[in-house]
Amino acid sequence: MNRRRWRARLGGWVTLGFLWLFHWLPLSWQAAFGRVIGGWLWQLAGSRRRITLRNLQLCLPELSPADHERLGRELFKWFSRSVLERGLLWWAPESRLRKLIHVEGDVGFADRHEGAVMWLAPHFVGLDVAGAACQLFVKRPGASIYQSQTNPVIDAAVRRGRLRHGRAEIFARSETAKPLMRAVRQGAAFFNLPDMDFGARDAAFVPFFGVPAATLLAPSRMARALRMTVQPVVCTMLPGGEGYRVRFLPPWEDFPSDDAVADTARMNRWIEERVRECPEQYFWVHKRFKTRPPGEPPLY
Repeated sequence: MNRRRWRARLGGWVTLGFLWLFHWLPLSWQAAFGRVIGGWLWQLAGSRRRITLRNLQLCLPELSPADHERLGRELFKWFSRSVLERGLLWWAPESRLRKLIHVEGDVGFADRHEGAVMWLAPHFVGLDVAGAACQLFVKRPGASIYQSQTNPVIDAAVRRGRLRHGRAEIFARSETAKPLMRAVRQGAAFFNLPDMDFGARDAAFVPFFGVPAATLLAPSRMARALRMTVQPVVCTMLPGGEGYRVRFLPPWEDFPSDDAVADTARMNRWIEERVRECPEQYFWVHKRFKTRPPGEPPLY
């Protein structure tokens, strides 16, 4: 093992050791510490701060620059909390998690429904809590796709943490779709994260807050191919030590249609509505508009 790999592994182990120790603290302490760290990151992470402000300018132009900065600062605090509180999801006893995660809505739909199910989960900072709730409060197994981490120690921890309850499978985004499709055919509900820019391949430029955004057509196409019913799942992180609220919203009707682009536009409009409900917890640090239609200049 060369020196660079050894340093990366050592850094991963130190990070995990800190998160393991940190998860024993009361959630109110973790939350306070996370918000302080988020305030520091806003000052230090210049590139992500600029991306966040640019996204807010593009998507919420009706707000003032001061409002954009206020939302950006709040996002960094919630985002820092979500990272530091990952230790709770990875190591806390199920009994503690069940007390902290407050589920609302039709949480039992996937267990009752005889056909295939897709849980549609937008990129709010509490996304991992939503994934944990789908394992803790639903008997039906789940399956999802995740982005492999460059640090092998952290990557292994992410996989262990997301699989610790024994009711899920996860597949790296670099893999083919075949294992995921097989899992769904065998009864797993697909926990789908649809709102990131993965390039123009298998995507269409569909408006997101009025800006053309490369959006995968897979949710519509997969739902149609496997006769899936789509149920949205949204997590909101609560202040202090109050925990998390995960809403299992009513399944969509008349979805999918025979028009994948229209379905994708409908999905983006629905995500916009959820974002407006809690804009400070949406994942604005991602370059959502990185891929542009032919001939259009870059936005970042």
